[in-house]
Amino acid sequence: MASSTAAPLSTADFWADADRHLVRYAGAGTFTPEIIARAAGSFLYTESGREILDFTSGQMSAILGHAHPEIVATVRRQVGELDHLFSGMLSRPVVDLARRLAATVPAPLEKVLLLTTGAESNEAALRMAKLVTGKHEIVSFARSWHGMTQAAASATYSAGRKGYGPAAPGNFAIPVPSAFRPDCTTAGDDFDWRRQLDLAFELIDAQSVGSLAACLVEPILSSGGVVEPPPGYFAALQQKCRDRGMLLILDEAQTGLCRTGTWYAFERDGVVPDILTLSKTLGAGLPLAAVLTSAEIEQAAHERGYLFFTTHVSDPLVAAVGNTVLDVLIRDRLDERAAELGGVLRQGLTDIAERHDVVADIRGRGLLAGLQLHETARGSDELGALITRRCLELGLHMNIVQLPGMGGVFRIAPALTATEGELSLGLSILDDAIGYASARL
Repeated sequence: MASSTAAPLSTADFWADADRHLVRYAGAGTFTPEIIARAAGSFLYTESGREILDFTSGQMSAILGHAHPEIVATVRRQVGELDHLFSGMLSRPVVDLARRLAATVPAPLEKVLLLTTGAESNEAALRMAKLVTGKHEIVSFARSWHGMTQAAASATYSAGRKGYGPAAPGNFAIPVPSAFRPDCTTAGDDFDWRRQLDLAFELIDAQSVGSLAACLVEPILSSGGVVEPPPGYFAALQQKCRDRGMLLILDEAQTGLCRTGTWYAFERDGVVPDILTLSKTLGAGLPLAAVLTSAEIEQAAHERGYLFFTTHVSDPLVAAVGNTVLDVLIRDRLDERAAELGGVLRQGLTDIAERHDVVADIRGRGLLAGLQLHETARGSDELGALITRRCLELGLHMNIVQLPGMGGVFRIAPALTATEGELSLGLSILDDAIGYASARL
């Protein structure tokens, strides 16, 4: 018989139960040693009464902050009216969201499939690309993250590949175009990304069995160390795809919907993908994702019997939330706000870099920033872990990505609704934590 949950456990019993019953799912990572009781705006509140500034927007998702009153009101209203349906049934929130999403992107992206997670949206996109092209090979960046389900995980290279047996056949990686540590340079030592891209596709062509279906990439690699490919790169990549009859799929799970200072990160590059995937930011913390494509591609997929029939496709509850997210983004001009606050964040991080020799690079766009640590004599892993722990002690939640050969990169993604004062608080804590950790290593 299941035990009652009426009486709250002591803190010691809570952690004992966590150790005894929870599957650990973050690789070598551990759970944050705090019991979170509630969250509001940019802050988390622990059972012990601590206030923690959230510099990751939850899992890079809560772009409107935690418990945004309009999101709360939508959930309360919608869950009492219509929350879930048989997948073949439609409701007004679903069609409204599809129409409104299509209005935020360039033509010809007008067809929308509403799902739950980023991995699921990438699965759906890859399945569509393979069906439409009649091919199966997929190209992605070598430090990509697209999800943990089969096809998405097979196109993910930043972590999680070892020990699980064969990935889906026909997956290839190309180098990340990073100016921080360029692997191709001109005679003047500038990053030669065009040569790198040419060499990458020479290798792809050599390995391909003639079945190249799609290229799935992030406009800014987040789990790959907040790496922003240089201007012109995606236009050149798209041409490589066109030359081979491949579709270009852009995964904007973390960059879409105003975070980078524009509605979508791909806008900077003047390209329009064949398929666009959204997740995280679309639900502002709730499980909502989308695939957008052209009517031509959707028609070809339909004629071939496209099947992606899931339990929570086109669910009205989260679709209603997505509509509210769009309402707030448009009304409050959060693209402009992200660009403005992104400048404040960038300047603050630059100031930190000037004060601390352990900071190697600052990069990113809008309210998605990366702070790169130098490799130190004792390693950036230890330094990054100490900075992260010290930040938490001082009331700031940070996330660091450890990459072989790259060192540690802090991913910073505050809510788009954060105030300048909250950014200043977070930067001050980070500054103190870096100084504290540097003096001890």
